Amino acid sequence: MGFFNFLNKEKSSSVAKDRLKLVLIHDRSMLSPKVFEAMKNEIILVISKYVDIDIDSLNIEVSQETDTGRETALIANIPILKKKERKR
Repeated sequence: MGFFNFLNKEKSSSVAKDRLKLVLIHDRSMLSPKVFEAMKNEIILVISKYVDIDIDSLNIEVSQETDTGRETALIANIPILKKKERKR
C-alpha cells in the first residue's frame, strides 16, 4: 500500500504545482480571476453567434510562453460543432 500512497502524493503535488503556475500566470497577466472569467464568457458569447460550439470541451486559458518571445498569451481551444445559418 505504501507504493500507492507515493503515487497519490505525486499526483497531489503535481496538481498543486499546476495550480500555482496558473495563479502566477494570472498575476503576471494582470487579470483577476473575475475579469478573466468575464472575458471568457464574452468570447464564448460572441463565437456562439456564428457557430455552435461544444461548451463542455472548450478550454480558454492564459499561458506563459517564454520560448516564443511572448510573455503571456491567451490560448483558446473551442471545438466547433456546426456553422449557424445566418438570417439575411
